Amino acid sequence: MNLPADFEEYLKKGTIRRSSVNKPRAKFLINESQKAFNGLIKRLEIMGIEEDSANSIVKDCYDIVMELIRARLLLDGYNSSGLFAHEAEVSYFKKMGFDDKEVSFLNDLRYFRNSVTYYGRILTVDYAEKVTEFTKVIYPKLKEKCSVE
Repeated sequence: MNLPADFEEYLKKGTIRRSSVNKPRAKFLINESQKAFNGLIKRLEIMGIEEDSANSIVKDCYDIVMELIRARLLLDGYNSSGLFAHEAEVSYFKKMGFDDKEVSFLNDLRYFRNSVTYYGRILTVDYAEKVTEFTKVIYPKLKEKCSVE
């Protein structure tokens, strides 16, 4: 799958807009992401990943990562909405300094998460395991970039 366009393209199109910094909302998203990440780790320890849980685990991982990206957007004075907003947020992930391999994985995750949510796709346990490993590696890196002063 292709990488998303450069962040500036989403700014030009209006998918990303400048806004005032919103620290309270960013803090909320960071806290929610932390709670969801902690819950994910507990869920994996207790239940692991099975066919019945693969889709929901992938969706949870996606939400955990995206909440932190949205928090960073808010802290930097941006807001996203509308068509291609999730793609624009993945583009911001690259702007935050993540490499093309990580961006590509997250973009694929965005695509597969949307295919579950909107088209009824069933994901494999193997893919869910790859996504959870990605989330465990990316989460602390992202969280570090989302400090609220």
